[in-house]
Amino acid sequence: MSSSTAVPGQSPIAETAPLSLCALEPRVPADRLVAEMVPPPRFDSVRFDTYVPDPNQPSQTEAVEVLSDFAAGLGGAHASGSGKRKWFSRKPAAPSAPLGVYLDGGYGVGKTHLLASLWHATPAAPSLKAFGTFVELTNLVGALGFQQTVQTLSGHRLLCIDEFELDDPGDTVLVSSLLSRLVEAGVALAATSNTLPGKLGEGRFAAADFLREIQGLSAHFRPLRIDGEDYRHRGLPEAPPPYSEEQVTRAAYATEGASLDDFPSLLDHLARVHPSRYGALTDGLRAVCLTEVQPVPDQSTALRLVVLADRLYDREVPVVASGLPFDRLFSEEMLNGGYRKKYFRAISRLTALARDAKGLVAQ
Repeated sequence: MSSSTAVPGQSPIAETAPLSLCALEPRVPADRLVAEMVPPPRFDSVRFDTYVPDPNQPSQTEAVEVLSDFAAGLGGAHASGSGKRKWFSRKPAAPSAPLGVYLDGGYGVGKTHLLASLWHATPAAPSLKAFGTFVELTNLVGALGFQQTVQTLSGHRLLCIDEFELDDPGDTVLVSSLLSRLVEAGVALAATSNTLPGKLGEGRFAAADFLREIQGLSAHFRPLRIDGEDYRHRGLPEAPPPYSEEQVTRAAYATEGASLDDFPSLLDHLARVHPSRYGALTDGLRAVCLTEVQPVPDQSTALRLVVLADRLYDREVPVVASGLPFDRLFSEEMLNGGYRKKYFRAISRLTALARDAKGLVAQ
């Protein structure tokens, strides 16, 4: 389908009409959620030897060494090393030492790169390894049910959980129970977060009321601290300032596979689409063009935007926008609150995607 649009002061352009994310309501079957638990396209080709440690941060070099050894140790028939279960054994004995690693560090130090490299380096078929964000894991439980999720993942050698966060008490109990069952089955765990496992949940709910569950989660992991600066901004120019609405519109029409939406309408639409479908919402997208970017109005809306930003970043979809710059999306109250780490990650990722989009905009 072709269309034309007139930009004030310029001649009309005739290009393929852009998509509208607000017109899409994807349905994602449960089996797709399982099949897609692999490193996203951005991290499909990463490996330990493509990770470039900062020479001023020895913890980054140490992390590569530790994770390489961890992957090599998962070469047996199962992570517990038990191989096939004995005839009269109801379940393998739980390991006495932590059967997992927990990558703790700031934004952009390469934690997801390392986690995906671990997934690739683990000597097992892709069907025996799972990789997903914390949100995707909880969505999988919602789609399959708890018992079916345990059954589906318990035969895996490795489960990688990116962006591990506990946003409410229900998630604390759910994930604690799930990971305990998987560890009992011999599944090795690896996770990334900006929060040490013993500190999960702080600032968002009464963590003391769930201390037992949080300590149980911590016991499954060996923390591995990774220091450093955000590589997305290390030695790179600042993100471009927002473009004019005319520039954004022209970029949308000139880029095959681009979407064009006004930001407030997109935020409203995200409230009608379950976050588990945000990945499908971006299927086939080559660029996202947004007009009228403005501060998000409330916390629920902000958290949905964080999930969308993660999916766009995973899939390397550049973002062209008019209105306010991305570092003004979230209020000071939000940036100082319990979800501040999520919001700073979203700003970092959207800034990187805005930089990626510079070539799409006619100056």
